[in-house]
Amino acid sequence: MRIRIDLAYDGTDFSGWARQPARRTVQSTLEDTIAQVLRLPKHPATICAGRTDAGVHARGQVVHLDLDDMIQPPRGESLPTVEGLRRWLPRALPDDVAVQSIDEAPPAFDARFSALKRRYVYRLWDCPAFDPLTRRFSVTYPHSLNVEAMTEAAQPLLGLRDFVAFCKPKDTGTSIRTLMELSPQRNPNGMIEITVTADAFCHSMVRCLVGGLVGVGRGLRDVTWITTHLNSGRRANDVVVMPAHGLTLEEVTYPPSEHLEERANQAKARRDESPQS
Repeated sequence: MRIRIDLAYDGTDFSGWARQPARRTVQSTLEDTIAQVLRLPKHPATICAGRTDAGVHARGQVVHLDLDDMIQPPRGESLPTVEGLRRWLPRALPDDVAVQSIDEAPPAFDARFSALKRRYVYRLWDCPAFDPLTRRFSVTYPHSLNVEAMTEAAQPLLGLRDFVAFCKPKDTGTSIRTLMELSPQRNPNGMIEITVTADAFCHSMVRCLVGGLVGVGRGLRDVTWITTHLNSGRRANDVVVMPAHGLTLEEVTYPPSEHLEERANQAKARRDESPQS
């Protein structure tokens, strides 16, 4: 059976999502704990909606894995796997990982490829009177920022674009993405929250986009700089990658069950068409 697990975690003490030798990662922690509580001979393989980098947090991470539908505890009668995970997994995980929900998922559900969009929020302070209790998930910036200028600079980035200038591109795959939202906002307490929503993201794309907006907000860049890099077709060496700990994966959105397979097939197809201007 396919199982969906919704997770939240504080990424401070993790070396990112993906399992790595001799590193504490979210994936290895989750998989090893599942194997422990279900007494499996080896850890199961999990697929997540977004492979967060070291230090990045999540409030709305989604994971799927495949397991037998029934488990046999050392003592007592067998019980459904979902029930066993709900009973034992939340208590066995460390304090910086929390289970939000565990459910049986349709066979066509894919945490990564079935997703319609992912929403991240980057949080930072540009004022001396910041809240130190937020230091694990927000960044303090030593210069005042013009949020209105940042909002203006965000507009040319929206839509279907090649974001190779604002990410760390890989040798394989594509950097073409559909950016649905890039919204800086100053909260009443002075914190700036930048909401970034897209169908998918390239490596470090959110932190590079935020770095570009911060340069504009400080007065070091302008909208022309943004559009020139966007249209250059190559990685921009002067784009600042913002610190990881200011970033949180907030939400992943999926279509109704009857459209899961269709969406997954669309997402798996290579997006190599030229983006529209």
